[in-house]
This record gives sequence, structure tokens and C-alpha cells, in this order.
Amino acid sequence: MTTTASFRAWHRPMRPRRRDEEHRSATPLELFFDLCFVVAVAQASEGLHHDVAAGHAGHGLVSYLSVFFAIWWAWVNFTWFASAYDTDDDLYRLTVLVQIAGALILAAGVPRAFAEGDFTTITYGYVVMRLAAVANWARAAAGDPERRATTLTFVVGVGVVQLGWLLRLLLPPAWLVPAFVVLVVADLLVPVLGERRGQTTWHPRHISERYQLFTLIVLGEVVLSTSVAIQRGVDAGNGQLWSLAAAGTVIVFAIWWLYFDRPNPLPPESVPGALFWGYGHYFAFTSIAAVGAGLAVAVDHDLHTGHVSGRVAGYAVAVPVAVFLVALWGLHLPAKRGLGLVLFPATAALVLVTPWLFAPVDLIAGVLVVLVAVTLVLRHRTATRTA
Repeated sequence: MTTTASFRAWHRPMRPRRRDEEHRSATPLELFFDLCFVVAVAQASEGLHHDVAAGHAGHGLVSYLSVFFAIWWAWVNFTWFASAYDTDDDLYRLTVLVQIAGALILAAGVPRAFAEGDFTTITYGYVVMRLAAVANWARAAAGDPERRATTLTFVVGVGVVQLGWLLRLLLPPAWLVPAFVVLVVADLLVPVLGERRGQTTWHPRHISERYQLFTLIVLGEVVLSTSVAIQRGVDAGNGQLWSLAAAGTVIVFAIWWLYFDRPNPLPPESVPGALFWGYGHYFAFTSIAAVGAGLAVAVDHDLHTGHVSGRVAGYAVAVPVAVFLVALWGLHLPAKRGLGLVLFPATAALVLVTPWLFAPVDLIAGVLVVLVAVTLVLRHRTATRTA
């Protein structure tokens, strides 16, 4: 008597997956991919915290945005590709593990990027991730003749840009920033050119879930900073930090509530709409993670270990919260009506005023609680009218 076992294939043709596939959700490999990116996000947030607390806010902000671009863009490209072409064969798994190894190399280079402005290790890690992605796009070109023009655009475009990133390491210091800007624009243009030649079959609900999961990852950085505030307050016997920890907890709860207030917000199906939605999340992700760094700066100020004023410490929290509110407003703008059109920008402006007042972090928490309450009232009124 024999039994038939089901084995995962070593290699199978990389066919496009259906956009209407039922029960499509994140795979264990995708969750593992996200988990490994936690290290890079944590390193970037910590680097921003130390630079701002040391009085080098400008340097810290530029370094943070640059490092986070590499983290975010590698994650975005893997996510959208996997949504359209994930075969879960052994070869695909191995290429994804190579991308994860690249993420770990990138994370290892973050401290040096902040301390010395040396992005060499980050570049190597980024290129490893992106070249593994090129290999997958080449497989898709072989397995999906209908979209071969699209997939080959990604193969050539991503490959050429990676060569550019490596060549940038050879440039004199005066050319590094302009070259960085040019290469970022080039990287962002590859999907624009590729998707216009034929849209890939990414799954809307799967993409929405993946972005929600990454939002939870960056929210974890804020949770960690709040936990550290409580710990340091207990160790130092500083009762003032309990108030800061409570306010930080309210802020992270409010950010979670506001982002997840709309169940399954799907990306638009058009190419321009999907690109705006996908790219716009860069500001949401970077701002959420920066809130954690800002709370850590506020803790340093209260413990008198930082080198910034109370107003700067307040802005370290207020600015990323305001950016998050504006980013979320922009992402959901098509669904806004009436008061909803101005509610989030007005709240962001109010948040930016708090550092000029007493206990800014506590005030930010209070403003966000009011915003959540108003959105609840508006949503229930809308539901009542349409019932």
C-alpha cells in the first residue's frame, strides 16, 4: 500500500496570481520577512532619537529619512511583487531569504550612517535585497508572457538603478547628496514605467493587510519607547515620567485607532491611484516610527540627560504626529466629506502649537483623544443617515 504526500515544488513556473483570489492573506514567509525588518526600523528610530537628543536634529532627520527610504522601498517592492507572483516554491523561498539577509546587513549599517554619514554597509544590504528581487522579476518574465514587457522593465530598471547605487559609493563627498536624490527618483520611477506597460495582478485585500501589518511593526517602536519611559521612571524615581508614559500610551492607542478606524481600506485599482496610495504610506510609516524616537527624546529631557530644550523635545513628538495626521488624511481624502475634509489638517496644526504650551506631550495625547471622539461621532452620524 502506498500513500501520496504533497510536497512543495523546488521550482514551478511563476504564473500571475488572480486579483480575485479568495482567502488571500499574509504567508508565514511574509510575516518572517516583516519580523526581520523590525531590526532595521528599530535601528533607524534609535539613531533619530540619539541625534535629536544630542542637539543634532537636522542631521538626524536627514539620516533617518534616507535610511528609512531604503527600508521602506525594499519592503514595498517585495510586498507588491509577492502579491502578484508568490509561488511559494523552494527557489522563491531562497530568494526571499536572501532579501532578508540584505535587510540584516542594512540594519547593521544604520549606526554608522548616523554617526559617520557612512552609507556603505546600508548600500550593500540594499543592493543585495534589490538584486534578489531582480532574480524574481526575471522568473516572472519567463512565466508570464502576457506581462513580459512589464516584468522586463522591472528587471532592467531595478538592475540599472542598483548599479547606480554601487557607483555612488565611488563619488566624492560633494556629489553624494545630489546622486542620492537622483537615484531615489529613479527607483521610484521604475514601478511607474513598469505598471503603465501592463498592470501586475496584485491582490487589493492582500496588499491592504500587508500595509496594516507593517503599520503594526512601526507602532511597536512607539510601544517600546513608552515602555522604556516607564522603566526609566521607575529606576530614577522620577514620578514625572509616569505622566509622560501615560501620554505616550494614549498617543500610540490613538494612532492605532485612527489608522485602523476604516476596516480594510483598499488601495485604488488604477495605476496612478495605487502608486499614490503605496508611496503615500512612506510618510505614514516614517512618522509613526519617529513618534517613538520623539518620546525617547522627551524622556531624556525630563531626566536631564538630553541636550535640547523642552520646546525642541515637544516638537520631537509633535512634528511626527502632525505628519502622520496629514498623511492619513491624504490617503483617505477621496472618502472625506464635510468636516472630514478639514478635521485632520486642523488637528495637525493644533498639535504643532502644543510645544509652546505646558506639558506638550500630554496636550498632544488630549488632542488625539478629542480627534478620535469626533471621528466616532461623524462615523455614527453618517451610518445613521445612510441606514
